Amino acid sequence: MTRDVVSAYTLIVGDEHGPATVRVYGTAEEAWRALDRAVRGQTTLRMRSRRAVDPEATTKLADEWRAGNPEERFWQILSHQLAVRIPEIGRQRELAGSAARR
Repeated sequence: MTRDVVSAYTLIVGDEHGPATVRVYGTAEEAWRALDRAVRGQTTLRMRSRRAVDPEATTKLADEWRAGNPEERFWQILSHQLAVRIPEIGRQRELAGSAARR
């Protein structure tokens, strides 16, 4: 079996209202957008439009939210590189598909 590496991003958000939530996303942009939505959902801020999320602005917003109750509020985005085993039959299909596109 061959291996491929895929990226995954874990978002953990917790506050005084219950247990932490943990979600996994396929792209960094999805994780940052989810953090932006989570923090805006906890405050009176309006939701952001569908344009790209700026990680620096989202970090600042999330840190300001956390500062309101630093003992119980937290957030974290973790990046993972996952080695995934690909059966040889899957690799053959992939190679046949790329040859057909040429």
